[in-house]
Amino acid sequence: MEGLVNFTARSREVLSTLVENAMTWLATSGLQIILIVIGAWVALTISRRMLNQVHRSIAGKHGDAERVKRADTLTGILGTLIWAALFLAAGMMVLKEIGVDITPILAVAGLGGLAIGFGAQNLVRDVITGFFLLAEDQIRVGDIVEAGGKSGEVVSLGLRTVRMRALDGTLHIIPNGNITTVSNMTKDHAFALANVGVAYREDTDQVFKVIAEIGAQLRQDKEFSASIIEDMEIHGVTTFADSAVIIRCRMKTLPGSQWMVLREFNRRMKKRFDELNIEIPFPHMTLYAGEGKRGEAPTLPISVQGKAA
Repeated sequence: MEGLVNFTARSREVLSTLVENAMTWLATSGLQIILIVIGAWVALTISRRMLNQVHRSIAGKHGDAERVKRADTLTGILGTLIWAALFLAAGMMVLKEIGVDITPILAVAGLGGLAIGFGAQNLVRDVITGFFLLAEDQIRVGDIVEAGGKSGEVVSLGLRTVRMRALDGTLHIIPNGNITTVSNMTKDHAFALANVGVAYREDTDQVFKVIAEIGAQLRQDKEFSASIIEDMEIHGVTTFADSAVIIRCRMKTLPGSQWMVLREFNRRMKKRFDELNIEIPFPHMTLYAGEGKRGEAPTLPISVQGKAA
């Protein structure tokens, strides 16, 4: 009976000690850990709400598929980075509170990050460049662009690569890190730019009027009017070439429609110039029979055929 009483007393003493130590731990490190966990949860909740606002801002009200895709990609990356940063920071703070020396962990993490950085620097560069391509909306799927020394229609856009389909069907896969300059030919609007060459003997004022008439007719055409934003602009004579006077003109069009409008303008211009007998110069070839050492020229047979009456 006495042994049972002693065991009970010792048990109570041990339990009292444990409770006392727990209360002391909760009042010091335990409270700090709880505050750290609560702070991390609050920060994660706030970041999620901010990311939702960013997603709505990028996606827009109309819910364009490409904009939604871009918003999903960007917010997904930002959410992962924020979650990883909060997890690492909270984990390190908790380890420090429970008495773990985190200095070696930080040293190893620093060396590991340095090694990964050297080994995957091209990948990191591709990802960072791709992130800004998406964030700044420099290019979108369906755009006609020139980037990384290649040109074509963008068929896919990711964090690491851009895929473009050339006019002949060739698929160009370009790492984002290799893109230093982007020339987007279908951003917001475009211009159907034409450099019209006429003979030196032609009256440029008359040519200006003919070009303006062609532009007006083209804009009134139901097939092309929806693609043309503004009337024809005639900049005037820009160059005196070897055999032609170059007149520059342009029409503002919807993005991607400039080539269609320009082809139709060229077709109508050629037809109208033929009707008005306005000469469009073209290269000529001069035949030279040659000359011998004594200065005589060989005979050059020429056959002249007249038109039938």
